[in-house]
Amino acid sequence: MSKGRKPSLFEAVIPILVTAVLLFTGIVFLGIDPHIPLVLGGAVASILGIKLGFSWKEIEDGLIDGINVAMGSIVILAIIGILIGSWILSGTVPTMVYYGMQLLSPKIFLVATVLICSVVAIASGSSWTTAGTVGLALIGVGEGLGIPLPMVAGAIISGAYFGDKMSPLSDTTNLAPAMAGSNLFEHIGHMVYTTTPAYILSLILFGVMGLRFGGGNIDPEQVSQILTTLDQTFTINIWMLLPAVLVFGMAAKKLPAVPTLVIGSVVGGIFAMLFQGAGFSDVINAMHYGYSSDTGLEVIDSLLTRGGLNSMMWTISLILCALAFGGILDKVSVLEVIVNKILSFATTTGKLIASNILACIGANALLGDQFLSIIVPGKMYKAAYEKQGLHPKNLSRVLEDSGTLTAVLIPWTAGGAYMAATLGVDTLAYVPYCFFNLLVPIVSMLYGFMGITITKLDDEQMVTTSGESSSL
Repeated sequence: MSKGRKPSLFEAVIPILVTAVLLFTGIVFLGIDPHIPLVLGGAVASILGIKLGFSWKEIEDGLIDGINVAMGSIVILAIIGILIGSWILSGTVPTMVYYGMQLLSPKIFLVATVLICSVVAIASGSSWTTAGTVGLALIGVGEGLGIPLPMVAGAIISGAYFGDKMSPLSDTTNLAPAMAGSNLFEHIGHMVYTTTPAYILSLILFGVMGLRFGGGNIDPEQVSQILTTLDQTFTINIWMLLPAVLVFGMAAKKLPAVPTLVIGSVVGGIFAMLFQGAGFSDVINAMHYGYSSDTGLEVIDSLLTRGGLNSMMWTISLILCALAFGGILDKVSVLEVIVNKILSFATTTGKLIASNILACIGANALLGDQFLSIIVPGKMYKAAYEKQGLHPKNLSRVLEDSGTLTAVLIPWTAGGAYMAATLGVDTLAYVPYCFFNLLVPIVSMLYGFMGITITKLDDEQMVTTSGESSSL
């Protein structure tokens, strides 16, 4: 049994403040990566843990447990890198870009991007798969049409996270009601109220932004040059889309992500050898080190020189640093102390929901993983919702509205690092355009204070819930 005690509020805040200062100073003023600031923050948290009476073994276990929670996501991230390299070499991504540039006009491109990614994410249940496949192609189309890439990335992420959030196939959509004690489809139905206005407003904003690209700002000669170069470099035809169709079909059937992505990578490699004249060593090198484009046309070379297992190592190392830091904080009860203090002020429904949203955002920033931002606040807030007579689906909705959607907005979370690496756009550059992800937590908070769509437990449910809580 641990001899460590819980920290005081003052003690709990120390490692968080130190890490925040290190991150802000390093990223904003020194232009350094966030890895080492997070490692130093973990060192400060470890020192605090030892001072509180925790053994190094306990702290190390917390560090490892923090990493283990997201190992599945890290494996998927590595395979996505392999998939991207394979699909570029195979001509799958170039074919998507080629047809996309012919079918999508600049004026409607951003709105169409949101809608396309929404549909794919609902079918696959994964924002990551959506961004790593169709999202990558849409980045290429947007670049070819002359639309700023941060805007394109924002549209991709808005659509991908809408679909992920509302899909019954999504991990987070199943996790949130499991933590709160609500029913899956009851949870999805309750999310419609906060999701719909934010989604519609996002489409309007992207539509207005798209108007500025509909007045002849696109150089048709440049578009023609891009299409010609793609056609000369790759075999372009409808059959090159089969690897993508295969992956989307397997995802829609809810087959496991890892074998689905591996099969997609292998099929891409086979297509590269059959249709693009690639040798076996070319396929292996593209999977490992990524595809290197040398067409002489800068816009194509910058788009297609990417992918490979190695390309994800920076991102994976960042995620490991963030998760290790979060695991230590969780082990020495830093987060529990801070959340309990916040809960002492949550005397009304509005304050409770607002504090829950902020706790989920804080958990993302400190723990580095969207699953933890659902699990940790979910456990800590469940009793508080019951105490105020609120239905569990209110809690599950808030966990998704804030925990799932804000992870991608923070550079060192698994989601933020993944999207930056996959789409080739810095997290802080695309954040202002992630309208859906920014609006949903605001709508959710307003609903809490205004009492809109906040469901209460009836007397029978309150008795049942109270009995379940006392038996835990």
